[in-house]
Amino acid sequence: MSYLLSPEVILAQVINGLTIGGIYALLALGYTLVYGILFMINFAHGEIFMFGSFGGYAVLSYFSNSGFAEAHPALSVTAAFLAAMIISSLLGALLERVAYRPLRNAPRLAPLISAIGASIFLQNVMMLIIKARMQVYPDIIEEEFLEFGWLSISYFQIFIIFGSVFLMVGLYLFIQKTKMGKAMRAVAEDKSAAALMGIDVNRIILVTFIIGSALAAAAGVMVGIYYTQINHMMGFIPGIKAFTAAVLGGIGNVPGAMLGGFFLGMAEAMGVLVMPSEYKDVIAFGLLVLVLIFRPRGILGEVVSVRA
Repeated sequence: MSYLLSPEVILAQVINGLTIGGIYALLALGYTLVYGILFMINFAHGEIFMFGSFGGYAVLSYFSNSGFAEAHPALSVTAAFLAAMIISSLLGALLERVAYRPLRNAPRLAPLISAIGASIFLQNVMMLIIKARMQVYPDIIEEEFLEFGWLSISYFQIFIIFGSVFLMVGLYLFIQKTKMGKAMRAVAEDKSAAALMGIDVNRIILVTFIIGSALAAAAGVMVGIYYTQINHMMGFIPGIKAFTAAVLGGIGNVPGAMLGGFFLGMAEAMGVLVMPSEYKDVIAFGLLVLVLIFRPRGILGEVVSVRA
């Protein structure tokens, strides 16, 4: 036990928690953006994350087989991120147009069922494409470590932590400072009033899905590069955990989704110090139950519109 609770192990777990927390936070932002505007949970978001990861895999595999990746590894990884974000953005836009927009005025249960159906459909589409086989990300960039005395940090971990924070801060500034971001906040507050003020509500909702899907795709490529193995079911558990993170922080609250993601990642990382790693999922969903019982609005509070 003294070894498990040594400063070296605890600090290493803090870094692991921040790494996986960044992934959860990026995914949670997609849930919270959609909920903030439509008051619905996009349970197909995990599959958008999965498709983004496979999009990055396809690009990196092509560059690796052609020899381009060996000569230009950084450019290849950048292209993988861009391709993944474009693929997932188009998929998110298609889902919004086909699966959700026709049900916008339906009872809340209808779009929820549609989202679950879209999730299962996308899982099976990818399963048919890859024939249910595990895929391995090409080893484009060799994993190296930064040494601080006894502490060793992977460059991949540093990239994921700072990359996720950069994307989250960029999203927050976009929402707070840009004209499009102000329009998104107006639509979230009151769709009818926003339409009367000349805002194209359908366009804003579509942009919201595109932004959330692009962030999920970036998280998918990060997971592929870091964990190397991907499959058609990889979006299910991270998607549910990201939803948990969004609820923890306060569903509909963008800073709350960021905080909830990192909080959940840290909780899982610290939890494995006192219990077997197989129980880390218990920690995540146990936290969800506790939050729903004692603070259902989340850590920072749920953001909902107030209508007269």
